[in-house]
Amino acid sequence: MKLTKRLHSCVQLEKDGRVLVIDPGAFSESDAGLGADALLVTHEHPDHYDEGRLRAALDANPAAALWTLRSVAEKLAPAYPGRVHTVGHGDAFTAAGFEVQVHGELHAVIHPDIPRVTNVGYLVEGSLFHPGDALTVPDAPVDTLMLPVHAPWNKVAEVIDYLREVKPRRAIDVHDAYLSEIARPIYDNVLGALGGTDHGRLAPGGSADL
Repeated sequence: MKLTKRLHSCVQLEKDGRVLVIDPGAFSESDAGLGADALLVTHEHPDHYDEGRLRAALDANPAAALWTLRSVAEKLAPAYPGRVHTVGHGDAFTAAGFEVQVHGELHAVIHPDIPRVTNVGYLVEGSLFHPGDALTVPDAPVDTLMLPVHAPWNKVAEVIDYLREVKPRRAIDVHDAYLSEIARPIYDNVLGALGGTDHGRLAPGGSADL
């Protein structure tokens, strides 16, 4: 399986000529979802969910389908009957040949006065886990963790503890659009030193074989 990092929290996976894209939101490239055979969205916040990008991807490939939580699915299902699937914690499904398990239920707390929305994470091929905007620990081993490295809802101590709890073989940063390049080495150093796993990052467009 080949991983390609897109901007912010969007990632693209390729296997056997099929393409799966997770979270092509408003902070990702305008063409982030194009070429996808399957699309997964973790939650409704615009940096993860952009209706225009999803519609463009579904229109470009009539065989493409979307798997997501109810709040997003109900916005797109009427226009794409039979191609938008609602999922939740504990579900398992096959999307364009990729085996996917769903873990998690709620977005991390931003502030007690801000209502929490639903958030699901996706474990793909029993290997790569994308948690969306939550520090969900799946009840299954994780080989590659897409790590939300910087957000309004987390701090670096929580990210370190999350790495220690999940214990992936390696972690690759996502949710990084808020973090300036001048500050990235600080995160790289502390996560590498204290996270207890192989931690790294890919530039947008960069790829790795999993």
